[in-house]
Amino acid sequence: MNSLNNISPLDGRYANSISILSDYFSESALMGYRLKVEIEYLIALGNEKEIKDLPAFSKDEQSRLRKIYQNFNSAGAEKVKEIEAITNHDVKAIEYYIQDKVKKSLHPWIHFALTSEDVNNLSYSLMWQDGLKNVYLTSLKLINKELKKLAQKYKGSPMLALTHGQPATPTTFGKELAVFCARLDRQISQMKPHTLLGKFGGATGTWSAHVAAYPKLNWTKFAAKFIHSLGLEPNLITTQIEPHDSLAESFHQVIRVNSILTNLCRDMWSYISRGILGQKKVAGEVGSSTMPHKINPIQFENAEGNMGIANALLNHLATKLPVSRMQRDLTDSTTLRNQGVALGHSYLALQNILKGLSRITIHKVKMTNELNNHCEVLGEAVQTILRKSGKQDAYEQLKTLTQGQSINAKSMAEFVSGLKISDEDKRTLLELTPENYIGLSSKLVEIL
Repeated sequence: MNSLNNISPLDGRYANSISILSDYFSESALMGYRLKVEIEYLIALGNEKEIKDLPAFSKDEQSRLRKIYQNFNSAGAEKVKEIEAITNHDVKAIEYYIQDKVKKSLHPWIHFALTSEDVNNLSYSLMWQDGLKNVYLTSLKLINKELKKLAQKYKGSPMLALTHGQPATPTTFGKELAVFCARLDRQISQMKPHTLLGKFGGATGTWSAHVAAYPKLNWTKFAAKFIHSLGLEPNLITTQIEPHDSLAESFHQVIRVNSILTNLCRDMWSYISRGILGQKKVAGEVGSSTMPHKINPIQFENAEGNMGIANALLNHLATKLPVSRMQRDLTDSTTLRNQGVALGHSYLALQNILKGLSRITIHKVKMTNELNNHCEVLGEAVQTILRKSGKQDAYEQLKTLTQGQSINAKSMAEFVSGLKISDEDKRTLLELTPENYIGLSSKLVEIL
């Protein structure tokens, strides 16, 4: 369908930016993951010695079976939809699709003793796990890498800090970027080893049909081995559904990353607004339909908006999915279909942040002028050395001098010259300027 006719901006306006995610979260991708679970289960049943009614598959037979999901394409997806139009059941359509691909003697063993949720929970977790690892985390690491490069480059570039929107102790642009790097490092280190759970215990998580058919088979051991073979961790005590707690944990990890990056976007927007950061011009690009001078920080704004949408969805997913009535209701089914939408908005935000960072330049003169216009920030250093010298009213003296006042270098030097402190301390204070009053800012970047 022409993307101009799509309702969702992810599939319309932003389709090219997030097309890579369709391999993991599209309807066709979901079918492919369901096929994988069904086929691998069929092969596992054949390998189980206790099931003598189903002979083990040879390597060639296993290869042919796996090609059913490995070679699955749009034509196959259309066929599944045709079947579903009759069955009105998406997982049953997968079962019938496989029946069309294998000999009739195997038909009874496809979806043997399973409930749809056995297939679905594994499929959705694999989709999320693969999309997160192969696409999202790769881009997140690129952002962190770019931030670290910028942090190193500008670790010694003094910048006026603002706390509560008011002039505060100077920092460096590089150090402020390093703060975000450290925060992202922590989230990435938690996301990488996180494992998702899967269930495979039948209609109400009791393996009742399985045991009725083969009472001597250790079905919990079989299920654990099978779930592990797919790259997930087994959850053996469930209702019909896997309760999605591990998925919720992963959703919350992405929420935290989005919150950190929203913080970054707003700070970058503010630095650009203050004029201490600039943006490289792009030939032919228009910033405003009426104001030709403008280069708007649209990448950071776009990212902030998309992360807001993503977090709204992820928060709903994380709080809704673990809640199900009795042994199962169907609210999770339609909800889970939106996990790809949530990651799509998150991924789109990452792409825009990368573009935004690639355009950043610093206005060193404006940074310096802004600093020099706020010599009152040195009041912190003066009152701290007065405290060191035992002055009981140190804070009050500087409050009288600086609070709500414009202080220049000359008036600050005159004040310091009249202080009764050691020559060494006085020299230290007289040599201080807003530009060099940056403490360990540069060294802090090296900790990354």
